[in-house]
Amino acid sequence: MKSNMLSRWTLENSEEIYGVRNWGAGYFDQSPAGEILVRPEGTPDSPTISMMEIVRGLKARGIGMPVLLRFADVLASRIAWINRSFAKAIKETGYQADFRGVYPIKVNQQQQVIEDVVAYGKPFHHGLEAGSKAELITALAYCNDPEALIICNGYKDEEFIDLALYALKMGLQAIMVIEMPSELPMIIRRARAMGVKPRLGVRAKLAAKGGGHWNESGGDRSQFGLNAVQIIELVDALRAENMLDCLEMIHYHLGSQIPNIRNIRAGIGEASRMYVDLVKEGARMGMLNVGGGLAVDYDGSHSNFASSANYKVDEYAADIIESVQKTADAAGVAHPRIISESGRATVAHHSVLLFDIFDVTKMSIPDEPLLVDDQAHEMIRNLAEVNRVLNTKNVQECYHDAVFYRDELRSLFNQSLVTLRERAVGERIFWQIICRIAEEVRDRKYVPDELQDLETVLADVYFGNFSVFQSLPDSWAIEQLFPIVPIHRLNERPSRQAVLADITCDCDGKIDRFIDLHDVKRTLPLHEMNGEDYYLGVFLVGAYQETLGDLHNLLGDTNVVSVRLGENGVPEYAREISGDTVAEVLSYVEYDIGDMVDLMRRTAERAVRQGLITPEDRRAIMSAYENGLRGYTYFEQ
Repeated sequence: MKSNMLSRWTLENSEEIYGVRNWGAGYFDQSPAGEILVRPEGTPDSPTISMMEIVRGLKARGIGMPVLLRFADVLASRIAWINRSFAKAIKETGYQADFRGVYPIKVNQQQQVIEDVVAYGKPFHHGLEAGSKAELITALAYCNDPEALIICNGYKDEEFIDLALYALKMGLQAIMVIEMPSELPMIIRRARAMGVKPRLGVRAKLAAKGGGHWNESGGDRSQFGLNAVQIIELVDALRAENMLDCLEMIHYHLGSQIPNIRNIRAGIGEASRMYVDLVKEGARMGMLNVGGGLAVDYDGSHSNFASSANYKVDEYAADIIESVQKTADAAGVAHPRIISESGRATVAHHSVLLFDIFDVTKMSIPDEPLLVDDQAHEMIRNLAEVNRVLNTKNVQECYHDAVFYRDELRSLFNQSLVTLRERAVGERIFWQIICRIAEEVRDRKYVPDELQDLETVLADVYFGNFSVFQSLPDSWAIEQLFPIVPIHRLNERPSRQAVLADITCDCDGKIDRFIDLHDVKRTLPLHEMNGEDYYLGVFLVGAYQETLGDLHNLLGDTNVVSVRLGENGVPEYAREISGDTVAEVLSYVEYDIGDMVDLMRRTAERAVRQGLITPEDRRAIMSAYENGLRGYTYFEQ
């Protein structure tokens, strides 16, 4: 019977469970061999790379799990896609200005990512956005295209302002966005002292909000930006200084990951009206910056759920162009250059976290009912009777009875009235009842609230060689959903329901919320461990996760490998960055490695003097200690 069930399993069944084509955006698919494929160019007829082929290549090179894969070709495709979507909308509507993309460094500040963004963005004059002094210094070093924009957001001290003004002197297009009224006097003072005419934007605090996790980025109570009163005061102050021609741009930001296109339309409509009125006030203008917010469809539902998006890039671009054009034409104002700071949608798809499963904990429940004789304790006999009479019609009643008898048995144990063995027998019967109830209600349209989470309670725990806090901090901090999929065995039926635990000793180091087309699943279907390595991939992790990660349990950065599509579809390992060693992580938290080795050596020598170990033991102990310092912070096989 089991083999017949397995023979009926198809890749379409796996697609229904994991939704790879729904969230993969053309970049990820399944192969006939049941392996996840990467399609770096994102088009149906473009070459593919098997994830398992990559794993085999990594193992052959001695690169262990976990590893973060960066697909440079995917990043190139995303940058081109965004730029071409706006170019298409501009051409189709007859819009009379152009588009410039700008990548916000804060979304993923890793040097390799910034270098690739600049390189792949050069044909489109794709620029960088800096929200801090360190990010501005990064932008000045890497963004050397005189036609690309460097947008300077965030709080600005004199050093920040001076760097932006020096960039202008060098012919770079650095535009300072005024976030607070107090910034303007400092900018004017430093510009006059340096003899540089500043290029300015103003961040507007719109009434519109973005929705989703970051709803408070917009609206009257948003942290950044100037309200209508403050914008007019800014205009008057610039006019009084004879510097109104320095104001070239209005900028706004509704929030990251805006799932509903209606919120985007509302924001651009309000910002367009502000833009045309600033032109009428006499400001130079010329640019309208729509900020970030272009969403990633993490769950593949194509909905306005927080982890999804009910629109695609083409629709996003078309709606922005159409709205600005309509408002500008009605006011008789020239069309502004459109700027977007899409970060998440640029880099999310190009990174995948791979890790292996090294252990599984299952609830051990016998299939056959336990035999209970008349000599057993009354509570055990009661549980056995509940198990006997359980049927489709009385599941809720049996659930209540089973919980009552189980709790009574535990109370009797605490009073020393039953033995540990008797308690164990009773609890085994209880869990057998719960398993049967979960099976009975699994496919029902209506399930009482108290029975809805039974499958989660019964789920296996698959222990993965990774740290949630280091590699997927948003999963823990804000319950961000990421697609998690076995990268092989997809042509087999996944027979287990599981939650994932990492290797930290923290109860929060787990993932028990998974993507689903209709809701959020509390368990993930996975395959039975068969003695061979089992690999999972966490996809769409290129935005925010790397830099936000922390050193919980002193688990450091993972290995990082950049993969490119080579000739004949063969993967090329373009760049490798080794993950943190134990010594490196300890140094981050102020330990002196030399002192630690010396302290350990003293402890070992004292043990020799006390006769607890031999000198040979001491040598082995010190070798193991120093090898540990040089080793990977994750589980090594």
